[in-house]
Amino acid sequence: MLKRLLSVVLVIVVAMTFAKAVSAAEKIVKIDGSSTVYPVTEAVAEEFQKAKKGAIKVTVGISGTGGGFKKFCRGETDISDASRPILEKEMQLCKENGIQYIELPVAYDGLAVMVNPKNNWVTSMTVAELKMLWEPAAQGKITKWNQIRKEWPDKKINLYGAGADSGTFDYFTEAITGKSKSSRGDFTASEDDNVLVQGIAGDLYSLGFFGLAYYEENHDKLKLVAIDNGKGPVIPSEKTVKDGTYQPLSRPIFIYVNAKSAEKPEVKEFVEFYMKNAAKLVRQVKYIALPDAIYKKGLDRFQKKEIGTVFGGDAKIGATIDDLFKTKPKI
Repeated sequence: MLKRLLSVVLVIVVAMTFAKAVSAAEKIVKIDGSSTVYPVTEAVAEEFQKAKKGAIKVTVGISGTGGGFKKFCRGETDISDASRPILEKEMQLCKENGIQYIELPVAYDGLAVMVNPKNNWVTSMTVAELKMLWEPAAQGKITKWNQIRKEWPDKKINLYGAGADSGTFDYFTEAITGKSKSSRGDFTASEDDNVLVQGIAGDLYSLGFFGLAYYEENHDKLKLVAIDNGKGPVIPSEKTVKDGTYQPLSRPIFIYVNAKSAEKPEVKEFVEFYMKNAAKLVRQVKYIALPDAIYKKGLDRFQKKEIGTVFGGDAKIGATIDDLFKTKPKI
């Protein structure tokens, strides 16, 4: 009788231990998306997991903004990192799959245009010159530096830029050529910004673009190009991105939270932790923090579950973050 009782107790203990293990294993927050937003979200994830002492696991992937939205809109992730707003086709995919979302800006980023540090002829370029260089019609036609300005070298331009699945590519093309994804195709493309850094740093006649934060990490290997949008050349910096003078290549970056996932305690806790600690952690990874009031508005938006986007498929180039929070999100 005693043996049978002990056996029953043992079975119950094992079952309870297994149930706890399963429960713990289920407490996972799944995130994927932009390589630009990744350093911010990864920093938040690390601090959050430390605070929770391993009770909640956070996984952060890098599929690019477009690749991340594909997974998110199929319901495969809880949160999507995005370096540009959700597009109409992604909104439609989410709608078809019954995925509703909460849109939260988490930082500012500027897109930097860079050349090799030994380049001694370029200090600035106009938006019109960048368009002439990057628009689809330039492929096979605008191939040398002296075609941009006569006084520049009669040498082939070697171009480097973000890959087609990247939100950085989407934003750059919309800001410069006037249409998202509208670009010449004969350039070295990668979602891995380190590949682009190495390419530009090793090529005297190179020119490329990616997020300002990655330039800051590699400033000794690259040279910034000031951008002139008609009001004089402006170098990207924390100040010029924040005050809106670095245009049209300044932007907010985002996380999108699956509204159903937000009902799970681990996801709710993570997003609230994100909004409360973002300012400090954004600065730690050398990105540009939003004003404290905006993070509070973001937290309020999340807690009230304000579904949808304020963009409606349009990047709203040049819009301020304050203006964007005055607009009610729409599905």
